[in-house]
Amino acid sequence: MTDQLVKRARRQTNWIGAQTIVVREFSRIVRIWGQTLLPPAVTAGLYFVIFGSLIGGRIGQMGGFGYMQYIAPGLIMMSVITNSYGNVVSSFFGARFGKYIEELLVSPLPDWLIVLGYMAGGLVRGLSVGLIVTVVALFFTHLTVHSVPIICAAVLLTSMVFGLGGFINAVFAKNFDHISWFPTFILTPLTYLGGVFYSIELLPPWARVISYANPILYMVNAFRYGFLGVSDVDVSLAFAIMVLFVVVLFGIAVGLMRTGIGIRE
Repeated sequence: MTDQLVKRARRQTNWIGAQTIVVREFSRIVRIWGQTLLPPAVTAGLYFVIFGSLIGGRIGQMGGFGYMQYIAPGLIMMSVITNSYGNVVSSFFGARFGKYIEELLVSPLPDWLIVLGYMAGGLVRGLSVGLIVTVVALFFTHLTVHSVPIICAAVLLTSMVFGLGGFINAVFAKNFDHISWFPTFILTPLTYLGGVFYSIELLPPWARVISYANPILYMVNAFRYGFLGVSDVDVSLAFAIMVLFVVVLFGIAVGLMRTGIGIRE
């Protein structure tokens, strides 16, 4: 009976702790909505005006769809990627910089639950921004829905991958410049070269082979398949890659929490 009470108390503590992290992250997102929610909507609108309306009319159809309709899922996914990553990396590094990470370290919460809480915060912002950009897209084009489960699974897994990536980056970052290095030199190029604005069928064979090494290509195409039913890659392979990234990155993040590398320094 005593063991059951202890386990019940531990579960309740874990639940309250995880809930607190997520609520704090949500409150932070809403409190600074002018920095977290508004800019992606404005940026997406500019992309649709410039690439969709002005340039898209000259390009014509792509993948059997109007250019603006073709790039809409990619733009939504691009906003999910950058905001899921940005929320976790800035929040966790802020906790390290402000020294209130120590409160989490001395709490009874297990390491995996702390990682899960921050990842959930990235999910909240990524999905919120994705929904906002979707609404913006509807002002410019018509979005068909081929498969709701594929759309939901693709956006959830992608947000989890980059939320965990942001967590790992925040662990190793020594200053605020370090948290901007990865998105500037790696994340942005991979995103722009990940099939957001074009089909890789347009590329020469050698460039197409290189593109297959870009994980964002699989995420964008799986999401696009959920809307339009077309994809440049095998959708099953895309989901396998996303699940693998989630498992590996989650294991790395929990391992870093346990060893204290970059956290207890």
